[in-house]
Amino acid sequence: MPIPLFNSIVSWFLKKRYHQIELFIKYPNEVQLELLHQLLSAAKDTEVGRLYDFDSMNNYASFAERIPVSTYEDIEGIINRSRKGEQNLFWPTPIKWFAKSSGTTNAKSKFIPVSEESLQDCHFKAGKDMLSLYFNNNEDSKLFTGKSLRLGGSKELYEDNNTYFGDLSAIIIDNLPFWAELSSTPSHKVSLMGEWESKMNAIVNETIHENVTSLAGVPSWMLVLLNKILQETGKEHLFEVWENLEVYFHGGVNFNPYREQYERLLPKENFRYYEIYNASEGFFAIQDRNNSDEMLLMLDYGIFYEFIPMETYGSKDQKVIPLSEVVIGKNYAVVITTNAGLWRYQIGDTVRFTSVDPYRIKVTGRTKHHINVFGEELIIENAEEALKKACRSTAVEIIDYTAAPIFMKGREKGAHEWLIEFRTPPENLSAFTHQLDLTLQSLNSDYEAKRYNNMTLNTPKIHVARSRLFYDWLKQKDKLGGQHKIPRLSNTREHLEELLAMNT
Repeated sequence: MPIPLFNSIVSWFLKKRYHQIELFIKYPNEVQLELLHQLLSAAKDTEVGRLYDFDSMNNYASFAERIPVSTYEDIEGIINRSRKGEQNLFWPTPIKWFAKSSGTTNAKSKFIPVSEESLQDCHFKAGKDMLSLYFNNNEDSKLFTGKSLRLGGSKELYEDNNTYFGDLSAIIIDNLPFWAELSSTPSHKVSLMGEWESKMNAIVNETIHENVTSLAGVPSWMLVLLNKILQETGKEHLFEVWENLEVYFHGGVNFNPYREQYERLLPKENFRYYEIYNASEGFFAIQDRNNSDEMLLMLDYGIFYEFIPMETYGSKDQKVIPLSEVVIGKNYAVVITTNAGLWRYQIGDTVRFTSVDPYRIKVTGRTKHHINVFGEELIIENAEEALKKACRSTAVEIIDYTAAPIFMKGREKGAHEWLIEFRTPPENLSAFTHQLDLTLQSLNSDYEAKRYNNMTLNTPKIHVARSRLFYDWLKQKDKLGGQHKIPRLSNTREHLEELLAMNT
């Protein structure tokens, strides 16, 4: 089939799906409640279904009253039983795959169940929807005249008791339909390579001669790959390597600190960036408009959503609400019930709604990744925005960072201590620190109150990290590539002390 014809047929097929997306946009809460009933009905004869008597649950109130909100630690026992081959525990169809995820750089791993339904009706469906939304907004797209460069995790799949575990991206790649494999690069074999640095070289060798029209992957790791491609080819920007490149689908970390570096690598005003929000537990949201910084919450992927307002999170007054009760502007912890047998499960992410008609969100951080030692409630969204503005005003570029508290000792006041690896360092570190501090105060009134006249918090302390510090730290922990991320903010000094000890 001629490539232009193939591109036209695929784009037509993807646009048809957009009409189904319009249905849940129009009737969001009805779609969610119907989905909840379907999940309960499907799992009523499982061990968990019999324990909580799913069969008699006929409304949201009974569901919320009987099933407790859980963390991974709460369900680890039943997941371990499932990994050993027991079935019909929390989902009726066989669970063969488990997505290995730490969520942070902690040594302990989580094994998130992946059912056939979640693979097909969530992850694969989301991949098609990402393209549907993109084609709906860009009818002149030539995406399928070339290939998508995908940068997934670098762990292979490991067999254990007739079940398989590995990075979610490895599970997805290992089960891709043939049409997706044909339109992607690098090859299946290279995508699943285990050793990260060898894999990077193999990806460069396989992709530089392809007609790449889109990129997909985590911004921090994709940036490493793209700079390596320019270094190997001797080109000044990526359009000299792939002249038909038109969009980058990104997710996993906040894009703002990396945006200006990407704009230099991709110097075209009409180049498009599309954000996605996915995790080992599911695929949740997709940017649905060009040049937007919001994502549409996808409501028909077999995931029922609930939310915990962060002002009550972890307290005796903690409140859990359905989608129909969320309001614009508040921070919420995300709770999901899924077609892989996660029931009222806290994924550890926080989001803020920017719209409720339709439901659009921004990811604001992690429930465990914030600094609130002094009542300042500093979240990742604040840190990323402040860094972006400080970088722009001082002509600075950063690669990675982390921050932690300096605890009060006697009469000494506290502070925040930052470790930042710069691509382009500031000429005046004090000026950069001052700008970061002022911007944080403008974004966060609690931080501003604690900084007033150095009442509780002193000026932030910033260390310049040596080249490749964060890379070496992740390598030491065998966490290079894929979804592995630097913990940005922490209430403890554990990560910061390890990094400072290596910063020589």
